Amino acid sequence: IMSSCFVAVLLILQGICLPQCASFQVSPYHLHRIVTRSCRLTATFSDNSNGSDMDDKEMARRIMYNQQSRRRESMHYQIIASKETEALAKRMGETYPDRFTYHPTKWEKFPDGTDQIEIGGFYPHNLLSGEHVLFLASFHNNDVTLSQFQVMIALLQSFIESLTVVLPFSPVGTMERVIREGQVATAATYAHMFSSLPNCGRPTRLMVYDLHTLQNRFYLHGNAVASLHTAIPLLKQRLKNHKVDCIAFPDDGAAKRFGSFFEDMPVIVCGKTRGEGDIRTVVIQDGNATNKHIVIVDDLVQTGGTLYETGKVLKEAGAASVHAFCSHAVFPADSWKRFTIGGDRACFETFWVTNSIPTVTDKLPVEDGIFQVLDLMDLIIHDVDHYSTKDDNKQSANNVTNFW
Repeated sequence: IMSSCFVAVLLILQGICLPQCASFQVSPYHLHRIVTRSCRLTATFSDNSNGSDMDDKEMARRIMYNQQSRRRESMHYQIIASKETEALAKRMGETYPDRFTYHPTKWEKFPDGTDQIEIGGFYPHNLLSGEHVLFLASFHNNDVTLSQFQVMIALLQSFIESLTVVLPFSPVGTMERVIREGQVATAATYAHMFSSLPNCGRPTRLMVYDLHTLQNRFYLHGNAVASLHTAIPLLKQRLKNHKVDCIAFPDDGAAKRFGSFFEDMPVIVCGKTRGEGDIRTVVIQDGNATNKHIVIVDDLVQTGGTLYETGKVLKEAGAASVHAFCSHAVFPADSWKRFTIGGDRACFETFWVTNSIPTVTDKLPVEDGIFQVLDLMDLIIHDVDHYSTKDDNKQSANNVTNFW
């Protein structure tokens, strides 16, 4: 009874205080988290008092987790952003002003083409030294990448408390090895550059979403540590109210990587086989597509040839509808146009992507309903706080979906 009353009081408090958050200097985000954590703590004691199997160690672990979560979710960050991620930085600061302060940076050039950069937050008063800094990066070409490395070095030499770099898409993730001497494994080069950053007293945390080759995390050493995350929670949240009832993977690699997220749904695994004339074609290796509403899941899409062939095979096998999800919409040379209405690869009812590459997704036409861009902002904030890595991202997917 006491537990029920406690929860009821908290819910009443939430209803009263939410409209008054501004006057009390308490954000809706913080109030929601306080109520959520309090309810979880109440449920913990309630389970224990009802004779559940939870022992004292488990209860202590849950209490400790709630305490750590409250501490992490109260940490304030100063945001510095690349030119392409400024819109995201502004939204984070405006939506959660008690958690994030955005400082605009001037990304300019001298007449000779070299960088003329002025980092925000230093003039006329130094607001960054001694603070936790969140840097929103976008490595969509070599020019801006070098400019952003210069800013990271300057920040780390400015007595900041910590640096967290959010790089949603790693463009060199597919170039982690060479097949003959003389080729450059650019993933290793970038790893050396991150690992050689100055040390501010702790390693730089590099957050990346759905890294194409997971072993790349071990290329980092010394002053940088990879923090790997996934955008699958955004898809799972969208599927809650969607007709999709089956998951398909274009190859075994995608199935092994993402299959554990969809254990509650039928799964189809496709793959390429060699036919006459050494021609590779996509075939269904496992699963039944008949009358299924299917979404094909993969980490990234380039020109989309394999994705299209997979969708076509599923339709030929009797699928009722076919959709696609890729965390990263690379689409070189505007190849996304081929998937729009009237394009030669227009086989998907819905094509979900995230805004991990804003230089591309800002151009996608959403009015025809095919392309839908899923926003990473709240997921990034959750992962900044909870350090969800690839080892526990299945649980993270459930937690994030339930929370937001």
